[in-house]
Amino acid sequence: MPLHVVTPVWDSQPLSGAAGSQVLLKMDALQPVGSFKIRGIGRACEESVKSGAIRLICSSGGNAGYAVAYAGRKLEASVSVYVPRTTPEYTREVIRRENAEVIEHGEFWDETHLFASDSAAKEGAGYIHPFDDPRVWDGHATIIEEVAEVGTKPGVVVVAVGGGGLLCGVLEGLHRAGWEDVPVLAVETEGAASFAASAKAGRLVTLDRIDSIATTLGARTVTHKALEWTNHHTITPWMVTDREALEACQRFADDHRLLVEPACGAALAAVYGRAEPVIGKAPILVIVCGGAGVSLQLLEKWKAHVGS
Repeated sequence: MPLHVVTPVWDSQPLSGAAGSQVLLKMDALQPVGSFKIRGIGRACEESVKSGAIRLICSSGGNAGYAVAYAGRKLEASVSVYVPRTTPEYTREVIRRENAEVIEHGEFWDETHLFASDSAAKEGAGYIHPFDDPRVWDGHATIIEEVAEVGTKPGVVVVAVGGGGLLCGVLEGLHRAGWEDVPVLAVETEGAASFAASAKAGRLVTLDRIDSIATTLGARTVTHKALEWTNHHTITPWMVTDREALEACQRFADDHRLLVEPACGAALAAVYGRAEPVIGKAPILVIVCGGAGVSLQLLEKWKAHVGS
């Protein structure tokens, strides 16, 4: 049985007014762990346990780790989540509440990933990569499968990009639905735009550092599959500032009474700001990917960091 739930598609009047076109929201912020991650991560965890794993290890800035911790509790497997230094204590505590061990290692996720994957290999544990895994992409594709069941074909899909796992899943889902002609707007914050850099260069680019408060977009290199998709589908990279992402989070909370992380705010900011690639497209489908690592206090702290 899947660990994720079917989430609703909302017709957003506030965002439609801002964008000048109908906006539909795929509300994956309403998953049990607060984000879309449980779809693909849950599938990877289930398959690992079916293959004999009794212990799961993940490297994550937050949401993927929370999803593994949740899945491990449901599947009765022990879990260790390795996090980079930038992961807020709020997020660490959310993971611990699922009876998972939290271990800090590294300044950025890339360092954390190398250490965690090596630990998993030494221990014989199942390693759950947060975004570079076909099982994860396959699970995330269910987002579009559910939209297709509703029956409304989008004119464009807007999705936030971190490591590229959600982007790959969305693209898989579009092709399964026969919607190969639906363009995708891939949104990142300026300090974490590894996909945009790779798409521009035509090869994988590793950023020197992550300089963004949207830490869950903080993969210095995207999965190779995301770049490969640029050869088979119309994908437009788009960047917003941290301030725009935060303002979108606040505006979305006012409009829909729901808190989301700045990573999700990046996708919303592109719509609130009428990004050129979405103008004239209808309906605009926004993947509201959510995020568990957010609170009113954290939003205020981030706003103070980027300035008024």
